[in-house]
Amino acid sequence: MISIEDRVRFEETDLMGVVYHANYLHWFEMGRIAYLRAAGIDLNDLMQAGVMFPIFDVDCHYKHSARFDDEYLVCTTLTDFNRAKLVFSYKVLRKNDNMLLAEGTSRNVFTSLEGKITRLNDVYYQKIDALYRQETKEKKEC
Repeated sequence: MISIEDRVRFEETDLMGVVYHANYLHWFEMGRIAYLRAAGIDLNDLMQAGVMFPIFDVDCHYKHSARFDDEYLVCTTLTDFNRAKLVFSYKVLRKNDNMLLAEGTSRNVFTSLEGKITRLNDVYYQKIDALYRQETKEKKEC
């Protein structure tokens, strides 16, 4: 499990003063990128190698509202993967009271720059696998 911390920006809120629902998906993306970074993979390098990382399915379940200036955590866990796909789960928690704000999953595939599904090469696969195995042993909770 990889966690990142941030703070709700005013631009992320709506007229009701709560975080606009689509922003949680942006936060999920921040978690995915942080996960890859923790595995030693720079997304820019992956794309330069001709591999894209699009989402083919995402869901988000909203539990409580976040508001401007709330500090929050995004906890990202890799729950399934192979050379063609990655499946992540997410929890977004308000930092000061550990309140679950939202949770969800995303399924990403690896594609060529032309959009055809491709298999991840050994170098990238082994980096993800090493982090996944480490996490499986540690079983950290958010």
